Amino acid sequence: MATHHGHAHSALRAWLGVAAITASLFVFLTTELMPVGLLTPVSASLHITVGVAGLMVTLYGVSAGLGVPFIVAWTRRVNRRVLLSTLLAILTVGNCVTALAPSYPLVLTTRLVMGFASGVFWAIGVSMAMRLVPERQASRAAAVVMSGISIAAVVGIPLGTVLESLTDWRTTFLIWSGLSALVFLAVAIIVPSLPSANAVPVREVFALPFRNVPLRLVLGTVVLFVLGHFGAYTFVRPFLESSTGAAPAFITVVLMIYGVGGAIGNFVAGFTVNTSLRGSFIAGCAGLVVSMLLLLTIGQGQAGSIVALVLWGVSFGVVQLCQVNMTQAAAPDTFEAAMSLNTMAYNTSIALGALFGGLFADHLRVTSVVWFGVALTAASLLLTLGTGRRAPRTASDEELVTSR
Repeated sequence: MATHHGHAHSALRAWLGVAAITASLFVFLTTELMPVGLLTPVSASLHITVGVAGLMVTLYGVSAGLGVPFIVAWTRRVNRRVLLSTLLAILTVGNCVTALAPSYPLVLTTRLVMGFASGVFWAIGVSMAMRLVPERQASRAAAVVMSGISIAAVVGIPLGTVLESLTDWRTTFLIWSGLSALVFLAVAIIVPSLPSANAVPVREVFALPFRNVPLRLVLGTVVLFVLGHFGAYTFVRPFLESSTGAAPAFITVVLMIYGVGGAIGNFVAGFTVNTSLRGSFIAGCAGLVVSMLLLLTIGQGQAGSIVALVLWGVSFGVVQLCQVNMTQAAAPDTFEAAMSLNTMAYNTSIALGALFGGLFADHLRVTSVVWFGVALTAASLLLTLGTGRRAPRTASDEELVTSR
């Protein structure tokens, strides 16, 4: 992938800038996913059902997904440091408003606005990191940013649960507002000026899947496994409370264990994708299916639920890293445009997964949400197996973004 360096940056400042962008990823992703661990206290505090509380995830994902290609195109002349600083300012204010909001409609409106900011970050963040360093180190910079995805995804939920157990859900969002402000200052001070470069018109972004069959297949598998995973995992706390009678302390511990499993899966996949990218995704997706089935069969006991969630975390860590590499392997020359589509598909699927899960949780039993997850992740696995050699193969070491 080509990189464009408008300024000669010192090595230290360049890598500090990459670290600041990685920290931005952390606050954006944890802001998106933290409500998963807070659905029960939020619903009780605001006098709504758990399914309705899940809309905090749904609306955030809708705006993060659907707005990406349009906003990126409209801001094509905006300096990327200025744009990222603006996005972080929106996140800071949004978390503060969420913490202080007197009504649930205001919470949802705020989450909707923050979702737009989050989606734009996913479209520009990696390319910004690559431009900060010398071209020969661009892939390493991208790896540093991308390797934080799985860790942030699995740490955010238990971290929110821990903070809520020590304080309350409003204080949790207020703390996250303060952390977002610190990251904003880091980006504004450390990241150098980055004039916009290589902006892709909206029409070219949406035409890409029609011309690129491997990318189209990757996006299909992403939609299915994200729908299944987040549809079920959004309601994992209510499931554990209803099936095991788990106390908040146990749920906090088991979600932290899940987070450790995700970090392990991400680390392992960082090596296996070089050997077999497709095989790694198949193994991870199969693990998602098996872990949910284990949760349904042995998850009524605390030991069984721990086993199921450890496997779930490891499997998610694997597929999360694989899907990014699969996107790059399918479209190495148009990676930023492909990632815009990936972002749209991924976040929209998070939103729809949470929405469908909420409908199942409110109108059937919470157990039905897990069966929904089994069905969709199995469909993603079958699509990957069925496409065979038409799926993108492993790219070279320079082309792959791997966790090191």
